Amino acid sequence: MQKRLARLRQQLADQPFDGLLVVKPENRRYISGFTGTAGCLLVTAEDAVLITDFRYTEQAQEQAPDFHVVQHGTSAPETIRSELIRLGIKRLGFEKDYLTYGLYSTYLEKFAPVELVPAEGIVEKLRAVKDEEEIAILRQAAKLADDAFSHILGYLKPGVSERDVALELEFFMRRQGAASSSFDIIVASGVRSSLPHGVASGKLLEKGDFVTLDFGALYQGYCSDITRTVVLGEATEKQREIYEIVLEAQLHALQHIKPGMTGQEADALARDIIREKGYGDHFGHSLGHGLGLYIHEEPRLSAVSNDVLQPGMVVTVEPGIYIPGFGGVRIEDDVLLTDSGIERLTGSSKDLFIL
Repeated sequence: MQKRLARLRQQLADQPFDGLLVVKPENRRYISGFTGTAGCLLVTAEDAVLITDFRYTEQAQEQAPDFHVVQHGTSAPETIRSELIRLGIKRLGFEKDYLTYGLYSTYLEKFAPVELVPAEGIVEKLRAVKDEEEIAILRQAAKLADDAFSHILGYLKPGVSERDVALELEFFMRRQGAASSSFDIIVASGVRSSLPHGVASGKLLEKGDFVTLDFGALYQGYCSDITRTVVLGEATEKQREIYEIVLEAQLHALQHIKPGMTGQEADALARDIIREKGYGDHFGHSLGHGLGLYIHEEPRLSAVSNDVLQPGMVVTVEPGIYIPGFGGVRIEDDVLLTDSGIERLTGSSKDLFIL
């Protein structure tokens, strides 16, 4: 954590404030190592303070040895104010994309005359490039997702509900060491597979259905995210056509994505193929996103993203085609950007499974 704190301080040196208040849980954990659900950080060029309540004081002292832990009473803002005075902070940066208006108003009143200065994405940009410890955890999270996919293939059959499939995936990943799934598991079958975010319903799987499975494991705080689409029974010519187009687009993107590209350029690798095949209007989401302590992080791989890809970033590559009233296909892998290209973290087969 010392290296992360040092990197943050390097970023703060160029900011128009003399202290940063970190409240967002993922940012707080990334910088300090503290996993409790309540607390905030105050970071300056010389000091690092973690403020939390009675429930987490001992835990904070164990998990965040680089921070001075302060226990607050009934009013956290009052304790923060006391620390601002003690540290001599005159201009305080805050996470403008996370802080609610209500809490901002409280801070504005309680911290006066300290000036509140909006800060954007400072810690998030640090989180975008993973260190070796994070990469090792993400590899394990991806393996848990791969193992879950192998397991669920033997469970899928006509008459089983989407919701039961999702529960089986969740239970399997937990039994293998995951804390939970990374997000609400998507199981979308038949015509529902045209819903990019078709969270599992009570619909029963039927012969001839596309079944799209989008899930991931939350392991030691980090998220994996994989999607595979299978067919129950024989696939129609149309189903095979759509699947092969999505697979071609995904494999092309995996082959050519590399550091130095923008998110827009990466997105175009898959989007251009789908458009050329006549399905451009049916691929309405971005190609992918960063993965880490949160399921959607920087960078963004989208048609409007200027994020520059760098070695150490972990991203998803997930093109899809969705046709209302018919169904849809998405194929997704987690990949680590390396100096020369990528390393696939998810290794599940992408052959069209006919179950």
